Amino acid sequence: MKIIILNESKAPDPLNNVEKRCAATPSSAQRLVKKGATLLLEAGAGVHSGYSDKEYKEVGVTVIDDVNDALSTADMLVAVNKPTDAQLALMKKGAIVVGHLDPFFQQSLVESIAEKGLTAISVEMIPRSSRAQKMDALSSQASLAGYVMVMQAANQLPSILPMMMTPSGTIKPAKVFIIGAGVAGLQAIATAKRLGANVLAYDTRPVVAEQVESLGGKFLKIDIGETGQTKDGYAKELTDEQKAKQQEAQRDAIADSDIVITTAQLFGRKPPVLISKDTLALMKPGSVVVDMAATSGGNVEGSVAGETVEVNGVKVIGNGNWSQYVAKAATDMYANNIYNLVDEFFDDETKTFGLNLEDDILAGCVITHDGNITNDMLNNAYKGA
Repeated sequence: MKIIILNESKAPDPLNNVEKRCAATPSSAQRLVKKGATLLLEAGAGVHSGYSDKEYKEVGVTVIDDVNDALSTADMLVAVNKPTDAQLALMKKGAIVVGHLDPFFQQSLVESIAEKGLTAISVEMIPRSSRAQKMDALSSQASLAGYVMVMQAANQLPSILPMMMTPSGTIKPAKVFIIGAGVAGLQAIATAKRLGANVLAYDTRPVVAEQVESLGGKFLKIDIGETGQTKDGYAKELTDEQKAKQQEAQRDAIADSDIVITTAQLFGRKPPVLISKDTLALMKPGSVVVDMAATSGGNVEGSVAGETVEVNGVKVIGNGNWSQYVAKAATDMYANNIYNLVDEFFDDETKTFGLNLEDDILAGCVITHDGNITNDMLNNAYKGA
């Protein structure tokens, strides 16, 4: 089995972001080589996350300068994001493509992959089950995002997070309000609490209140009627009436906060707008808001994808690409996710990746196979159902 690892830093994305992560580390690559896989790494792929080409070579990886010459021979192409159309065009029928493919918003790409006869594994579609936890890349990167967003907010705040008692007086701890207590939100709560802030959090799922409180945060209770979560643990979309009640109830908490972090993202749908410009105007000058969803539509009115802007005297951070600020940790975690995925389905006798589409994990994350889009959720989304 021949696996190619792309160097994704060569071509900046539409927001001019240079990808710093890599889909393999020398450690994960070594484990794959020991299993009998052949690994080819595009030169420089690990440099931005702190891994030199030499380190990969030392564990049995072949480093290549021109990936295009090798793509036609690859059994699997592993990336952090989606490969280019030109790269996909060079791959042989039946080869496997793995990465963050953003399938709900990349219909033409997914259809193109299917037409080429390639098998696509979208890491976003890996189920949130106990068995799949070790390969859940969406959660591993979101956890790092929660940490990074708090650190960015702390750097922009013209005060400190912890209480400080000095001979010249006492500085009160900063108030941090976190909207959304999923993976990113919980890590943000834990990070802000470790730094000494007073932390308040809200989520539409009352079931997560205990998790918030276990991390030292307080849970804001808002009665907006029946809410819940999907079978994969994501918050269900609210009605317009529920959204209005939620925003009204949150207004006082936002106005009283020094830092607000929004983490509300709906799987496969545009994120909800949670904070209006009018609400931002209620915050103290110098306050900071971090919009985790800025690059996919935004939770905050006035946030700009890829930028930090000032709205009504409040700094609104919408930089995105959160986990790349800690690229080494992000690469380590993603590479382990990929290794665990390949290891789970690797046939030690044939040295191939076993595509058992009846397996519950592969049934969820394999989105194209044998010329077809195989995921029912995607097919329904593309048809507008």
